[in-house]
Amino acid sequence: MTTIDTVTEARLSGAVLTRARPARPNTATASLAFGRRALLKIRRTPVQIFDIAVHPVVFTVMFTYLFGGAVGGSTGEYTGYLVPGILVMTLLVTTGTTGAALSIDLASGAFDRYRTLSIRPAAPLIGAMLSDAVRYLLASTVVIGLGLALGFRPDGNALGVAAAVLLVVLFSISLSWLWTTLALAMRSPGAVLGLTQALLYPLSLFSNIFVDPATLPGWLQAFVDVNPVTHLVTAARDLMSGGTPGGEVGWLLLACTALTTIFGPLSVRLLHTR
Repeated sequence: MTTIDTVTEARLSGAVLTRARPARPNTATASLAFGRRALLKIRRTPVQIFDIAVHPVVFTVMFTYLFGGAVGGSTGEYTGYLVPGILVMTLLVTTGTTGAALSIDLASGAFDRYRTLSIRPAAPLIGAMLSDAVRYLLASTVVIGLGLALGFRPDGNALGVAAAVLLVVLFSISLSWLWTTLALAMRSPGAVLGLTQALLYPLSLFSNIFVDPATLPGWLQAFVDVNPVTHLVTAARDLMSGGTPGGEVGWLLLACTALTTIFGPLSVRLLHTR
């Protein structure tokens, strides 16, 4: 019996020693794997695409035909004004689900299992952002496609539209880091989603998405003028119309850099010390 155990142990030791140890996955590889995981979750639970498929359709059709004639003079002209704003509103509201999804993973213990893996702590968070980028691009496709079907004809052509979409997606990803930080601090999916929607909807509604700020009362116009959503919508409209956004894009890129630089490392730190 002792001889058999010795032989077996020798064989096992030889197999372990001769087999090359798998290389540790780098951050990019691990992030792509977690991004794929997030996309698979969307495929298996189609209700998660509600905010990127149904939301823009409802708001675009409703405001175009209910208020297009009164606000824009005609539904065709109002669609050109509305589509860039709906693009911004859709993507910003969609960012709120980032924190809620992270909170659900935290509550389920998924991140406790991730700690046992030989990966960088930031990989699951970066993977979630990659998945969100795909969702934002899908939402943008829905908004632009619906706008074209309703008569939207941007003077900036495809290049201007692509630049506007890229700017809004970049800002949305940067903003998602803020909701990620809140999710790690609050740890309640319902509380995170409620807080994000309570912030995003007022900022979207009290902006220049639906009406010209010049038609608003003075006190409300003052708020709209400093609202960051207003600046994002203005830049998107300028790019889609073939104009020059001027300093708007520079300030927005600076805001993207600040949000990512501050809340990205903070999220990783909160996750590591949780």
